[in-house]
Amino acid sequence: MSDPLEELRTTIRSAAEALRDGSPDSVAPTLERPPKPELGDYSTNAAMLLAPARGRPAREIAERLRDELGARLGPSAERIEIAGPGFVNIFLADRWHRDSVVSLLGAGEDFGRVSPARPERVLVEFVSANPTGPLTVASGRGAAFGDSLARLLELTGSRIEREYLLNDVGGQVRRFAESIAARMQGREPPEDGYRGEYVAELAGELAGEGADPADLEDLAHRGTEAMQERIEATLERFGVRFDTWFSERSLHEAGKIEAAIEELRERGHVYESEGAVWLRTSELGDDKDRVLLRSDGEPTYFAADIAYHRDKLERGTERMIDPLGADHHGYVPRMRAAIEALGHDPDLYEAPIMQLVRLVEGGERARMSKRKGEFALLDELTDDIGVDATRFFMLQRSHDTALDLDLDLARSQSQDNPVYYVQYAHARIASILRKAVAEGSLEAAAGKADAVDGARLASAAVDEAALTAPAEPTERALVKRLLDFPGEAARAAQRRAPHRMAAFATATAADFHAFYRDCQVVGAGEGVEPARLAICMAAKRVIARTLGLLGVSAPERM
Repeated sequence: MSDPLEELRTTIRSAAEALRDGSPDSVAPTLERPPKPELGDYSTNAAMLLAPARGRPAREIAERLRDELGARLGPSAERIEIAGPGFVNIFLADRWHRDSVVSLLGAGEDFGRVSPARPERVLVEFVSANPTGPLTVASGRGAAFGDSLARLLELTGSRIEREYLLNDVGGQVRRFAESIAARMQGREPPEDGYRGEYVAELAGELAGEGADPADLEDLAHRGTEAMQERIEATLERFGVRFDTWFSERSLHEAGKIEAAIEELRERGHVYESEGAVWLRTSELGDDKDRVLLRSDGEPTYFAADIAYHRDKLERGTERMIDPLGADHHGYVPRMRAAIEALGHDPDLYEAPIMQLVRLVEGGERARMSKRKGEFALLDELTDDIGVDATRFFMLQRSHDTALDLDLDLARSQSQDNPVYYVQYAHARIASILRKAVAEGSLEAAAGKADAVDGARLASAAVDEAALTAPAEPTERALVKRLLDFPGEAARAAQRRAPHRMAAFATATAADFHAFYRDCQVVGAGEGVEPARLAICMAAKRVIARTLGLLGVSAPERM
């Protein structure tokens, strides 16, 4: 059995179906972990779902379900009890837990992976900060979220493309070029320009290359290209790589904005008023109509964005996910309206809104303003607390919740630091396995003196003495936590909630630390030692996989 929990769910569903007695309505019972261990390993509400259709009390149905499940589960179930209004609580045998660990190890990298016959093509466009300055901490939260979500969606069966939109035309690029020119000529940037120290540095570089401060178009091109290189380097260091860097300029040069407006016009959604061209978004869920072309004939940002999303759809994208900044709430209904106006289902467009992230140290928060130069750089933050801590802290709260990142806590190497706590669990397991190799309890992998031969470990775990070894409560708790990984990953992907995996990593580490406290591993005795070594290897893999979904490393030593 590759996924023991799914097999248990299937058994419960089949048992419930057997009790329908001709009722036309099928049931979809839940399988939950009870709040207290004394209530069983798992609990189902199947009897309460069956009771209305059968016209019988839920507890009466629960008694029949108990007998049906007992027959189907056999020795895998230690006992089955009825509780409350009709919950059926299942107490699974130690052997079930041991067999489950063997299944987890046997699944390897496929544990938790979904392989649909036809994966959905999903384009995740994230960060997309203007190439007019280095990435800030705020962009870092979007980078961590978008990348982690893409990893989750890949694991759960989607075909993912990561894309960065370069806003390399428009007013902000013109002001950027003017700011560079001013610094090259020894002047202050314009009032609405960019004043960060990086502008002066860039001006010096371009002057050294012979750039002409009077040629603003060339400065715009060179400046945005240089900033893209810096942004790419920052993201590479942060563990984020994009499949596509899409230039907004290309939309203008290829006439795609005009083509998009013409299609909207042909579909009857465009009109002219006050010398401008408008889109009837108010008829499609927006609070008012939106301008596409200003009275001077210049396209708006919205028109360019419509053309960009139209281009995504033309490339075969089946779902678009665009994490947006906290000030973009109004953008979502207008873009959904535009997608519907283009003849597509607006629900294929998703825009999670990222709330603010603030750095906290000594009770004070840093100000961020890219133009004035008073901002916290993502590179500076990772220099301070490291990539792993930055990503974990960015992801441990839901994206729609403002985040105060405690720098003192992130720097600390203590159990209070959540990323250190989780990574230490992984390193401790690695240490246990190295000790087992050193003492001869495990075989070393070929050519690696301190690495475990995973195949031999799995083979030892299926020995009858290991499968029948009694399990302590903290062993059972840890096994059940590990088995939750596929479901947690699926829910995190479905709900666009990478923070769930940060919570799962912390909970798994806590369960492992409790197991380590209560259970001797190396030298535990015949049967028990290989069974517990198998649990250690399974926990190590699940923790590493979970951290990997967050873009955080799983160190072997700390």
